[in-house]
Formats: sequence, C-alpha cells, structure tokens
Amino acid sequence: MTQAKSRFRTFEEYAALDPSELPEGNYELVDGVIVEMGAENDQNLEIVSFLFSVFLQFVPYNLLRRGTEIAVPSRLVTSRFPDLTVLAEETRAAMKRDRRSLIESNMPAPRLIVEVVSPGEPGSDNYDRDYIEKPKEYAQRGISEFWLIDPARSVVWVLKLEGSSYKAAEFRGSDRIESEQFQQLNLTAQEILAAGEVV
Repeated sequence: MTQAKSRFRTFEEYAALDPSELPEGNYELVDGVIVEMGAENDQNLEIVSFLFSVFLQFVPYNLLRRGTEIAVPSRLVTSRFPDLTVLAEETRAAMKRDRRSLIESNMPAPRLIVEVVSPGEPGSDNYDRDYIEKPKEYAQRGISEFWLIDPARSVVWVLKLEGSSYKAAEFRGSDRIESEQFQQLNLTAQEILAAGEVV
C-alpha cells in the first residue's frame, strides 16, 4: 500500500472532491489520508458476484452496490469501500446520484455490508483491518448486519449488531447461513466459498 500526501481534516472536505481528483484503482480514506490498496483477488470478486446474484432474488437491483464508499467513525476521517453493500431504501433516498457513490455519516446506515477477507495472518495490515478495525467501525456506524467471508480459513462470519458491538456466528461447510436481514436465504457457507474456487 502507498499513501498519498494530502491529509483531510473533515469528511466534508474529502467528500467535496471531484472524482477526477481521486486516484485510479482501489483506495480507502484512513485517518484523513488516501491509502491506495492492492488489486482485488479474483477469487474474492467471484464470491461477491455470486452473492450479488443471490441477493437479487430478494432486493431490487438499485439497492445492491459494489464500489460504494461509506464514511465510518474513527479517530480521524475514515471511509471504507465494502465488497458488497445492501442499501436500505432510506439510504438510497439520501444518496446524491449526481455525485460519486458515497454514504455520508449523516445518512441512514445500509442493511448489510459484506467483506471478503484479504489474505493475511493475525498482526498483518490486512488481518487487522478486516477482523479488528472494520467490525468496530461498522458497529459504530450502526450497520445491523456484517458478513466477513474468509476463503483462506474456509469460514463465513455473520455479525449481528447487539447494542454497540457485534455478536458473531461462525458458519463452515454445510452450515446454513443464518441472517436476520435475509431470513429467507437458503445458502450454506460452502456454497459461498465454492463460488471462488477453481474448477
């Protein structure tokens, strides 16, 4: 990861940027600094594409997002780009469709965020970002459900917001995913993880 030099003191200052002023490729705003991220793993993209197709059975296409940025609480100005976001109707209504796809901190929280874990061992930047920082940030943002999919460890975590933090449930193999937001789902952990496997 490489960092740009600009430091933003407020999210509003960052949100006012024209898309042409932002870096090409993957990046996130972390503690007021734009941090360029590595290219996405193809296996992770296939898992997200599979889930996108599954959620289309239950929500209209205009509530499903890839590449939508969300402001999250942090020590300093921070935003994330979840792998997949299921918006609430209220979130979509609050978004400005004539600007870049951004859920600002004053907008209602989405229904669900899905993150596919990047490879990394405990203590690495990737691991700490996915397993430690994002759950705290998304819980503080009031997102009622957060899925953390870890292909390397063959596990799907479904985190449900209880009070100000998440309660995590672990799903492996033939375990059926239990989601409060999508109770009608008939999907196993293996079906999700297999979406990205080489056949």
